[in-house]
Amino acid sequence: MLLVYTHKITPRLTFTFKHVCKRILGIPVTFTDKVEDFIAHNSLKMSYTRQPLSGEIFIRSHSILFEQGLSDIDVSVQHWDTTIGFFSTGERSNLPYDIFAASFYLLSRYEEYLPHVKDEYGRYLATESIAYKHDFLDQPVVDIWAYKLKEILVERFPDFDFPERHYSVKPVIDVPMAYYFKNKGLLRTVGGTLGDLFRLKLRQLYKRYSTLTGFVRDPYDTFKWIITKQKHYNSKFIVFFLIGSYSTFDKNISTNKRAFVSLIKSVSDYCKIGLKASYFALEDINILKKEKQKLESITNFKLEATRNSYSKLNLPESYRNLIELEVNQDYTMGYINHLGFRAGTCTPFQFYDLDYEIQTPLQVNPFQCFDYALLKHKSQLDKKETLLRLIDKVKQVNGTFVPVFHNYTFSDNERWKGFRELFTLILESTDEA
Repeated sequence: MLLVYTHKITPRLTFTFKHVCKRILGIPVTFTDKVEDFIAHNSLKMSYTRQPLSGEIFIRSHSILFEQGLSDIDVSVQHWDTTIGFFSTGERSNLPYDIFAASFYLLSRYEEYLPHVKDEYGRYLATESIAYKHDFLDQPVVDIWAYKLKEILVERFPDFDFPERHYSVKPVIDVPMAYYFKNKGLLRTVGGTLGDLFRLKLRQLYKRYSTLTGFVRDPYDTFKWIITKQKHYNSKFIVFFLIGSYSTFDKNISTNKRAFVSLIKSVSDYCKIGLKASYFALEDINILKKEKQKLESITNFKLEATRNSYSKLNLPESYRNLIELEVNQDYTMGYINHLGFRAGTCTPFQFYDLDYEIQTPLQVNPFQCFDYALLKHKSQLDKKETLLRLIDKVKQVNGTFVPVFHNYTFSDNERWKGFRELFTLILESTDEA
């Protein structure tokens, strides 16, 4: 048990220390503002305040963990060994930067509450983030900082039995459209046929009717391959199905189609099932509630996890809606056009509501790899090397690697050539950990 002495115990402080110490390092942590209790403690201990008490491990505290609401914080990013740091502490501190204040800034997504430019879908852009601007988006800095703290603790308390965590993979498969041609209904099929003819897409027209007549498998129907993969690997896949109403943004199959319902049920026999919340459900909790209930009625399981359509997050509203509907996990925290660590960590963490100043029950599972972001790299070798570098960053801190692929990523489409191999590479990375 690590005892932390501080002059004021706040929700921000307990949230951050528990993530860094308990979730990353596996060390239980408790807090005191009484000097006599701190002195009497004969195991792991450190002080987190403005001045050290005596010769204990001391991290000089920044003010952010003792504030409420948002303020105009000066963030000066500096090089620190092979990583970076900000919120410098001074000479008397055992670490040159307040890693807890910096971790809170990243984990709470403090910067996403501040004025920023959004894209056409209303999404927060990676290019707006401090991590992108200062070139540390490719590092799980919160986890790296935690291990720097561990080095100091190990040196000071060599007899303490520090637990070890292990690298793991949580593969995510998005299903915004289960089939490309099949089960679309008469109107959509006729519309697609006319579109093919009008654009002289004769090859696609041939594929369409070869699929509809059962001669070939639908190009997006890769679920047999996905299930086979799941059978061969211990890392449990979580498959997110979009079941919202047809709209400009969402074009999946209707749940009135028995084949689609059967597909969800069959995949649920092998993989975990989550809800891919439709675009309009992101703004309307009533729509989200209906989609949740619909999926639960199909799977006969309580919904545990969601991912937002278009990977769009509106903080804090998106997460508050999930909490109100008692959804425990989210897999939307990441960027679709950039690989890396949106919240600075590769360890699942609890959502902290900056407006209410509370740690919530919602677990955020940040993803680091999105299949579309890998398309930026032209050759298969470049894709593979980029992916291996990212995996290695997670392995170095024994974190959790979360890749997001789509069902059509595993199709025979030329655009996605080699992605089956990349997905397999990710699954096999646990063998070498």
